[in-house]
Amino acid sequence: MRVLAAMSGGVDSAVAAALAVEAGHEVVGVHMALSRSRDQFRTGSRGCCSIEDAGDARRAADVLGIPYYVWDLSERFEETVVADFLSEYEAGRTPNPCVRCNEHIKFEALLDKATALGFDAVATGHYARLVAREAAGGTVHELHRSPNTEKDQSYVLAVMGPGRLARAMFPLGGFASKAEVRAAAAERGLSVSAKPDSYDICFVADGDTPGFLRDRLGERPGEIVTPDGEVLGEHEGAYAFTVGQRKGLKIDRPAPDGRPRYVLDVQPATNTVVVGPAELLTVDEIAGERTVWLAADVPADDWLDAEVQVRAHGAPVPARVRVRSGHAAGTAPALECELTGERLRGVAAGQSLVVYSGTRVLGQATVASARRAPARTAPARTA
Repeated sequence: MRVLAAMSGGVDSAVAAALAVEAGHEVVGVHMALSRSRDQFRTGSRGCCSIEDAGDARRAADVLGIPYYVWDLSERFEETVVADFLSEYEAGRTPNPCVRCNEHIKFEALLDKATALGFDAVATGHYARLVAREAAGGTVHELHRSPNTEKDQSYVLAVMGPGRLARAMFPLGGFASKAEVRAAAAERGLSVSAKPDSYDICFVADGDTPGFLRDRLGERPGEIVTPDGEVLGEHEGAYAFTVGQRKGLKIDRPAPDGRPRYVLDVQPATNTVVVGPAELLTVDEIAGERTVWLAADVPADDWLDAEVQVRAHGAPVPARVRVRSGHAAGTAPALECELTGERLRGVAAGQSLVVYSGTRVLGQATVASARRAPARTAPARTA
């Protein structure tokens, strides 16, 4: 097969490209330039897509003996991932930019361009497994968790959709630890074998998300209130808060019972942040929108026993889910979720809710709302 290997300049993508070459594929490496003003060097483990990263990717491609190109996708990245990040926070929601990057950049812009150029698949350094099996009606492509549970990225890949899943390759799917990947890089003479991992939001390289939002959206002073409307303090912009947040509230007066306060709601229409006790954060019913169902062989219209996860490295919890039929033509169906075990705490609109059956990803939806059903006594787990 002709395979386009996405090479970030890190060890994971370099080893993934090496494994694709060793599998006998015709491989071409490509580095995606996603920033409009690329730094010469990245700051330690923060950020990505610097000129340094592009150089590291080129050196890896040279070692592997494959052609290498840099594609400028910065405009597409700004118009989709960054714009979504800003608009979601502005709307009082909590986005996951890694999910949107996989959706709009790696498995839309990159994969579609690769297909147009005659490539059969795109290989990336994600930690996830793909399983192809024959079923009634043809081949089913399943997305599964990685055996490396600490690095598993199936959560952020669930938005891909079945069509793109069939044209993806995750060569690191069998690795159980990052140490194994680094050892594989060293064995192949790849200089990135000891390079630090990148983390945090790649386009907020200094890690100051509130500062980034303030620079882009401007200061918008408003009130911090209790659920009863009592004013406790002021903020510089409701967009900088997220449901479940405890730190950075800057409230001088403690709660009457002395317990900490958490953000319960962000109301952009009134530019108000509502805070209160932790128990008001617990939910056991979640409504999702923009549903992507990967498991064509698993009926989703009826209630299905599964597990759900609402954070990239959160713990899955038992639930019943169904995709509500009768949605408007041309729109993604809605997902209904009822937690059947412990409740979750701090579920925010905008988060990604991923449905699992064991290690297999069945589908994904964006959280639209979450609520607590009456007469529940199960304990709560922080999402």
